[in-house]
Amino acid sequence: MSRVILGALLVVLICGAAEVTTRQGWLNTLEHLWYDLWHNLAGERFESKHVVIVAIDNQTLLDHPDEPLAFWGPHFARAIEVSRRAGARIIGVDYLFRVSGESWLRKFELHGNELSRTYDIPMRAQLAAGQVVVAGSLANNDRGESELILPVDDYLFVLPSGKADIGLSNFRSDPDGIIRHFVPTWFDDGSIPSLTFATLLAVRLAGLDHGSDSWSLGNQRVFNAPLPRTIGFVGPPGTIPRLSFGRLLSPGADNDPDIQRHIRDKVVIIGAEHGGGQDVHITPYARGFLFWVKGRMMSGAELHANIVETLLTGQFPRPLASWPRLIYLLAVLIFATILFFRLDPWRGLRMGLLFALGCAVLGYLFFRKNWILPVMSVQLAVAVSYLGTLGFRLTGEERERARLRRMFGQYVSDEVVEKLLATGRRPNLGGELLHVTVLFADIRNFTRISERLHAHQVVDLLNTYLGRVCEPILREGGTVDKFVGDAVMAVFGSPVRSSDHARHALRAALAMAATASEFQSWMSQRFVDLNLPDFNIGIGLHTGEAVIGSIGSPKRKDFTAIGDTVNTASRLEGMTKELGWRIVASRATVEAAGPGVFTGRKETASLKGRDKPVEVFEVIGLERDTGGDE
Repeated sequence: MSRVILGALLVVLICGAAEVTTRQGWLNTLEHLWYDLWHNLAGERFESKHVVIVAIDNQTLLDHPDEPLAFWGPHFARAIEVSRRAGARIIGVDYLFRVSGESWLRKFELHGNELSRTYDIPMRAQLAAGQVVVAGSLANNDRGESELILPVDDYLFVLPSGKADIGLSNFRSDPDGIIRHFVPTWFDDGSIPSLTFATLLAVRLAGLDHGSDSWSLGNQRVFNAPLPRTIGFVGPPGTIPRLSFGRLLSPGADNDPDIQRHIRDKVVIIGAEHGGGQDVHITPYARGFLFWVKGRMMSGAELHANIVETLLTGQFPRPLASWPRLIYLLAVLIFATILFFRLDPWRGLRMGLLFALGCAVLGYLFFRKNWILPVMSVQLAVAVSYLGTLGFRLTGEERERARLRRMFGQYVSDEVVEKLLATGRRPNLGGELLHVTVLFADIRNFTRISERLHAHQVVDLLNTYLGRVCEPILREGGTVDKFVGDAVMAVFGSPVRSSDHARHALRAALAMAATASEFQSWMSQRFVDLNLPDFNIGIGLHTGEAVIGSIGSPKRKDFTAIGDTVNTASRLEGMTKELGWRIVASRATVEAAGPGVFTGRKETASLKGRDKPVEVFEVIGLERDTGGDE
């Protein structure tokens, strides 16, 4: 009962500590390790259907080597126009126009040059035509205050909805600097602009009002508030479909069927992805794992694209609610703690490692279904449970286990020791009367055999024989009580009590007889040309009451059995020489073993020290418990 109470208390304490650490976020950094690994293992998680990136890549820069980006207004206008004609639903320009070609030319006061008034007409025309969202940004000034950075006035004033056509391109990083979440809006005070770039694109594509308190996107309710939501990444960098910005500038791009196939009915995000660009960010895919996962940064345009896909598909990875999480943790802890109490420390450690692996595998499977299952907190809880149970065993129960193993380990099998420990009942070393079956086995002709061997050969023979002949005793749950020269005494039914000890004793005797027959072959190979007598054994068994206890002098004691039952079994073993039988069992043993005992001859014998004669049987077989002969 104490073990049950202790286990329950341990589970409750660990569960409470795990819940506190989870709510306080103390394990977030470790949980993120698993979460980031899941992304890298999963690869492409689903197909991107709503977004395409038009990338200003290295080839585009190489095609326009002498044109600073400040003068790319006509190129952006052309890309927007081609996207619109190809069927784009909404176009997002992830580029902050802090200067235009015209504003730059005006600085030089080039009199009579019309370019300072007309250079950006194509760009202004495309912005004025609608369906375009441009990027703004939040930046901290020297006082640590956030300030809006908006597009140049030349472009801002032609936007159909003014500042409402501007999406803020900032990203929300977790405390470790990795972007796993986004916020739909940066402000909840009604100021404009406040929506993030990706949110505004998704809201516009869905035809919803950007000023609503919430939106229904992808069968999810998304609130117009700075509440973090998890990004459901489509896949690693490069997963979102792309077109080169330069392709949209090429002649005939308006009628290019491949461009139309990529763009039609989608959100187009125009962004910089060329080498040396600064618009790259750390996501779960940037974390490398050992030697088989190489970390990669993700462009800002692709991050926006992943957020748009998350909003439009509703693929939000969601953490388990509190109650399911607690039930899961509790179930794992209860099962693990029970096993840790039942198993020895090394097997318990192996099972603990299997639990940790199983939690990780389960976490990954749940991640594939967009559920975030705690992994590290459960693994640590299992580890603490293991250490807690181990500490209890080392300070209390394990000392008792060690004592019992020292007392019985060399006489009985590990299974018997474990059963003895599991019962919670300890042998009464002071002595107790138990109903048992006692077995004696002795080698026939051992004196004649030993006379023909050297001393070390005798020891070798005995050690090999006793090692083999004791295996059936231990396998059947018996106790090897003692060795007397070449004789073996075994007790069945102590220290672990058993109602069918007689049957186990007969089964062990039959297996010992078979082992003795096989031992003859070993002797022939080991002692060649010595012409040794045939090897045989005699086995006697009797069932009855015996005194079991720790018996001996103050300096040396043995846990053994004494009494008439022991003496009778010894006498029956001696009768095997006279009767010529290999196994002699009393009627008490045969009847206690139950049906299915196959006997040969029987005799009524008078034994030394007993007034009444004993009816004995030659045992030749035993019916299997599942049917058939042994």
